[in-house]
Amino acid sequence: MLGLRACARLPALVGRANFLLAARGLSWRHSRAHFRHSRPSAAPGLLRLRALATQAAPAPAPVDAPIVGYWSLFCASMVFGIVVWGGLTRLTESGLSIVEWKPITGARLPTSDREWDDEFAKYKQFPEYHKVHIGISLDDFKRIYFMEWFHRNIGRLFGVVYLVPAVWFVASGRVTRAGRAKLAGMGGLLLAQGAMGWYMVTSGLDHALAERADAVPRVSQYRLAAHLALAYMLYAGLSLHGWGVLRANRLARSAPAAALRAQLELPQVAAFRWRIAAAALLVAGTCLSGAMVAGLDAGLLYNEFPLMGGDRVLPPWRELWHEYYARGNADAMWRNLTENPALVQLEHRVLAMSTFFVLSALWWQGRRLPLPGPARRALHAMYALAALQVGLGVSTLVNGVPIANASAHQANSVLLLAAALRLFHTLRPLPRIR
Repeated sequence: MLGLRACARLPALVGRANFLLAARGLSWRHSRAHFRHSRPSAAPGLLRLRALATQAAPAPAPVDAPIVGYWSLFCASMVFGIVVWGGLTRLTESGLSIVEWKPITGARLPTSDREWDDEFAKYKQFPEYHKVHIGISLDDFKRIYFMEWFHRNIGRLFGVVYLVPAVWFVASGRVTRAGRAKLAGMGGLLLAQGAMGWYMVTSGLDHALAERADAVPRVSQYRLAAHLALAYMLYAGLSLHGWGVLRANRLARSAPAAALRAQLELPQVAAFRWRIAAAALLVAGTCLSGAMVAGLDAGLLYNEFPLMGGDRVLPPWRELWHEYYARGNADAMWRNLTENPALVQLEHRVLAMSTFFVLSALWWQGRRLPLPGPARRALHAMYALAALQVGLGVSTLVNGVPIANASAHQANSVLLLAAALRLFHTLRPLPRIR
């Protein structure tokens, strides 16, 4: 019924439309074309919505935000501080003073006399108290306890400083897809570092060390080297990532540096870059060799240089290759390489001097190459730190491993690695920024 009424009104509606069109000087045939051309302007809001709906998603940022680079370098500086304090903790024989692993509640330092007595009583149950810190007083225990407590707490602080901003950077879109993968990888290293730290400590809390008369309660040199290796990997990753982000942002803001790009792509510069990469690995290996020396207290032997044992260049062969370290298994004589303090110290000497000669040769070669200014400065810094490292090492050895010298020796090893990494970074080809 409603449809019939509408059809009945149709002639009247058409007549009214013709009247309006005639008033505007248009016919019905022309009006359809006019309507087609004028329809977009009649609905500007609809056009805007359609444009927004069909607009392509914005392209991702070509580089990470600059703040990510600065934050990454700040985190690297924190790792440097943690490594130095960890070395002090080892040198003062404080690393086994806290015999429990409490990631959350352990952040609190004991305050009352009862709490200190409880911690001291726990410590007395383990071998180090009976073989190393024999009859230590409560005040002395508080000092070594604080060293280990502070080392663990700056590790906890670093975890917060790294993980919280990393999550925020990812959630706010301030990192690229590649940047997210790098942050996740370094976060994994951070967690592995904490787990390895406690795994290392447990090796020195083994009650079997109290039963063996010839055993010294200390952490395993293998686990100590692994703990330090993870720290160096994290430091290297954070440093290279931070430098890379800042470099990419400079390129994104400025005109393409064609001359610098061509300079870095020269065959002799590219070959030199890979030699520096190999040298950085050699520096890291020498540092880990030093961790083996520290783990075995091997620096307390042969406190002379360059000789070993009075007027001898090398100690007697029997001191370097002894069946004692094979533990009754003739096929395990290889253990001398990693458990015999005399041989481990000799290995570190050979590695250290080899590293110095390699870095010296690279410095001499690099002076003659067309290197950019930043690379040339990093080259000179690397050579100067290598010479200083040799001096600190010899000073530490001949003086019987004083804490100040040994700590400076370890700290400078990190700086030497940083200089080698910086030189490698400045020689890398410039990235192509979209």
